[in-house]
Amino acid sequence: MRRILKISSGIILTLLLSFACKENYTPKATGYIRVDYPKKEYRLFESNAPFKFEYPVYAKVVPDTSKNSEAFWYNLEFTDLSGTVYLSYKPVGNNLEEYVSDSRKLAYKHSIKAESIDETLINDTSRNVYGIIYDLKGNTASSMQFFTTDSCKHFLRGSLYFNSEPNKDSLAPVIRFVREDIKHLINTLEWN
Repeated sequence: MRRILKISSGIILTLLLSFACKENYTPKATGYIRVDYPKKEYRLFESNAPFKFEYPVYAKVVPDTSKNSEAFWYNLEFTDLSGTVYLSYKPVGNNLEEYVSDSRKLAYKHSIKAESIDETLINDTSRNVYGIIYDLKGNTASSMQFFTTDSCKHFLRGSLYFNSEPNKDSLAPVIRFVREDIKHLINTLEWN
């Protein structure tokens, strides 16, 4: 009987040790996709549009083909970052105040979700480019919007959207990266 107990306890001990050596599964926290950012390089966008600007080589400018698009509306697509800057141009007549008001309303529609909306004035008299940049903080659908004008003939509005659910923590580095490109676009914008 003792011999059977020794053998069975040896078998049980061997089984316990063999299971104890296996790695335990531990649930992992949700992670975010790693993004490799390209080197900042720019090229000139020139067309028959009444404006030109520099944009990143890792993005592409395509005409807006949505059903409500108008002449000289473009999308600046950041394919690898799943983001788009929607650019809409309007000629200015006696309607500049209306365009500025509409741009402000569109930016502040996000105030329901925004933690804050910071405004930065654009005032470049050497290029005749004026406007406002709206930086929207928080889990908003759009994280940056802007408008530029020369105050008499041209008005260009832009808004940045990503093809993902708004999450300020995961999108923050990408937004910072693209924000630099949008500011470069504005700083190189010239009216034709």
